[in-house]
Amino acid sequence: MEINRSEQELVRRGKLDSIKEYCNPYPEKYEITHSIKDARDLVDGTENVQIAGRIVFLRKMGKLSFMRIRDVEASIQVSMQLDLVGEDAYKFMKSNIDIGDFIGVTGEMVTTQTGEKTLKTHEFTFLGKALRPLPEKFHGLSDQEMKYRNRYVDLIMNEDARERFLLRSKLIWEIRSYLNSKEYIEIETPILNNKASGALARPFTTHHNALDINLYLRIAPETYLKRAIVGGFTKVYEFARCFRNEGIDTTHLQDFTMLEGYGAYLNYKDNMTFLREMIQTVVKNLFGTLEITINKELVDISGEWESISMRDLILRYCPIDIYKYDTKETLLEKIKEEKLEIDSDTPLEDMGYGNLVDQLYKKVARCHVVKPIFLTEHPISLSPLARANDENPELTDRFQLVINGAEIINAYSELVDPQEQERRLEVQAALKDNGDEEAMPMDHDYISAMEVGMPPISGWGMGIDRVVQLLTNSDNIKDVILFPLMRPLNEEKKD
Repeated sequence: MEINRSEQELVRRGKLDSIKEYCNPYPEKYEITHSIKDARDLVDGTENVQIAGRIVFLRKMGKLSFMRIRDVEASIQVSMQLDLVGEDAYKFMKSNIDIGDFIGVTGEMVTTQTGEKTLKTHEFTFLGKALRPLPEKFHGLSDQEMKYRNRYVDLIMNEDARERFLLRSKLIWEIRSYLNSKEYIEIETPILNNKASGALARPFTTHHNALDINLYLRIAPETYLKRAIVGGFTKVYEFARCFRNEGIDTTHLQDFTMLEGYGAYLNYKDNMTFLREMIQTVVKNLFGTLEITINKELVDISGEWESISMRDLILRYCPIDIYKYDTKETLLEKIKEEKLEIDSDTPLEDMGYGNLVDQLYKKVARCHVVKPIFLTEHPISLSPLARANDENPELTDRFQLVINGAEIINAYSELVDPQEQERRLEVQAALKDNGDEEAMPMDHDYISAMEVGMPPISGWGMGIDRVVQLLTNSDNIKDVILFPLMRPLNEEKKD
């Protein structure tokens, strides 16, 4: 298929032949002595500084030219003078180098009269030709969909994108450091599963050719992390890529990063304290403060956080008492009586009571939450892997951390009674057979693991993407996913 190329692209491609006469346009490697960020901190007069980066600004003049080179963390000005680099090299630069190309530079650190930290070039090496031009410098990449499709250009052109994804990496590093310091051990669990277990969600399916069996992409690592507890680990965690074949909105994607952790001999109240302290420590390390901006409002997340039951939070915004309407039939009738329009991939009539309560809560209450709250006392049918409360067995020992209308953490005291777990999964399997696609299947292998014996356990899952979205005030969760999945453009649009 013939591809229409712009005039600029054709000119850049035409330069390749002359570059090849002078040097290799795509050399194997280049030794650097400093990152660009570190080079900016060097004192004037430091010599033999060797750095590399992409040219993002270029002003060619008679005998003195300036450029700015950048990597993901920083940029720096580079000066190039004819009598320092030599006539042939200077001529090559002026004739063949464009914005977007990669270059390696060796020279001396100086500060210009305007106060600009600059590397004065003594020698340079051409490191890579960009055949496509970058967007116009003053506007950059502004189309939101193109940012998602061409994140590499977004990173080059937009500082906020670079800062956002650097923050994501630093956040994960801080969390991992905190957990390691508390004697949690990082392990890995399978992505391909025989059962879609660990959460209430619709799974993705795939086929394993060598074994000739159908499998599911994991919706959560939970049951395998618990198997590790059975095997003798006391505290475990995993940064797990998870997959749920459900709807897309500003806080949901089908593939996402979940952090899950489990600790033996703990209960959910222990984890309410542990996770609050972890988040406060990580945020303080990242920003130097516990005041974060949420919806243009400065929110202090220090100190204790409010704890409220699901029933009371729903009643705060809606006259439906889930303790009074405690069956699927009565609750569904009351929802219709209140004329509440609830959108769901699964018809409300096909849902179990717990999922119906969850849909009601999401519709009327969750959107009003801004400051951190711990949501507690979930119905037992909404939490088939959670421990029942000793005083009220219709409720679970569970909490969700909700901030700015999004579930950030889901945690509970785990169910470790294999007979009760089997009974609950039988109920879930029946719901699944009757049309509830988010219900869990029976998992006899997990039951067998439980029957070997489990200590008391409390576990939790944290949506890393949502945490980054919260901390960066991003409107859409795709803004914090480096390469979000997009529908392919048709061939006409590709041309």
